[in-house]
Amino acid sequence: MKITFLLPGAPLHPVGGVRVVFEYANHLAARGHDVSVVFPRYRNRVPGTVKAAFGNWVERLRTAVAPRSVAWHPLDRRVRMHYVPTLHPCYIPDGDIVVATAWWTARYAQVLPPAKGARFYLIQAFEVWDGSEEEVSATWRYPMRKIVVGRWLLEKALEMGIPAREVRHITNAIDHTRFRLLQPIENRPARVAMLYHPHTWKGAAEGIQALEMARSAIPGLRAVLFGVERRPADLPSWFEYCRNPDQAELVEYVYNRSSTFLCSSWTEGWGLPGAEAMACGCALVSTDNGGVRDYADHGENALLVPPRDPPALAAQLIRVLRDEPLRLAIARRGTERIRQFTWERATDALEDWFAEAAGRGASWPR
Repeated sequence: MKITFLLPGAPLHPVGGVRVVFEYANHLAARGHDVSVVFPRYRNRVPGTVKAAFGNWVERLRTAVAPRSVAWHPLDRRVRMHYVPTLHPCYIPDGDIVVATAWWTARYAQVLPPAKGARFYLIQAFEVWDGSEEEVSATWRYPMRKIVVGRWLLEKALEMGIPAREVRHITNAIDHTRFRLLQPIENRPARVAMLYHPHTWKGAAEGIQALEMARSAIPGLRAVLFGVERRPADLPSWFEYCRNPDQAELVEYVYNRSSTFLCSSWTEGWGLPGAEAMACGCALVSTDNGGVRDYADHGENALLVPPRDPPALAAQLIRVLRDEPLRLAIARRGTERIRQFTWERATDALEDWFAEAAGRGASWPR
């Protein structure tokens, strides 16, 4: 099949949702499909506003020289990279399948001519931080086949009245050849890893507050934060900060040398960092943000608390760091559970639905 993914922009920095698209592109290309990934040079905003004019020019300048490769994620050489001015149909390859991967790319995909392929919409979150609830909800109702990565997103779609036949729940996965145990789970130091992101809904402020509370009870506690941005100016000096680590550093230094991973997000589609950390042997302490429900069960392989509650996060951190048998049990069960989430399984499900839409059905060879 000829498959095209529409991304929101040039992949200048690591982004979890983009990583998912690249994983699918790699696996589909390895199975013999002709895969293209299209990046618009800048996104179209509502015209006639200062934000629109300023935003468009900033994005144009940032992608004036579009990268021809992605340094932060390996890409199969057979995947075709298309950097285009906009997502106008003239820039989209003809094919069997075309996949929108963000709410505003869905607005372009839903009006593409039939020659571009059967239309799909990969929904990895309810993106109200990037558009209004009205705008985002409207894209969910477009007559397109939808792939939702989390069980809570499936439930939300059905609650919105979207027909079940239009939606498939295909969870994200982990590359277990990269994200794996390198250090024994036993005897790890009291070191907590956490993703730092400046978006308020990522909950970094609550996570940092919870870590400081936990350190008051456990003076030897250490924390390592990682993210794309520069070290926050107001981050307490006892926090270690890794800026933009590559996958090897993330696996070897951040995850495998930490006993616990803290996720403080208010909402997630399918939490990749928490899953990666579990695969590397960390005990997961997380908000119940929706995106962990496919792989985390409170008291079984994770400790979950309501979002936006730093004292509750701190209490669970203190609990797991002081109770070594509990930490070991949570970490071991988490590592075992996350092994079920493979890209081979996810790609099987995605390929089957693509083949059905393209009229290939069960005749498509595996």
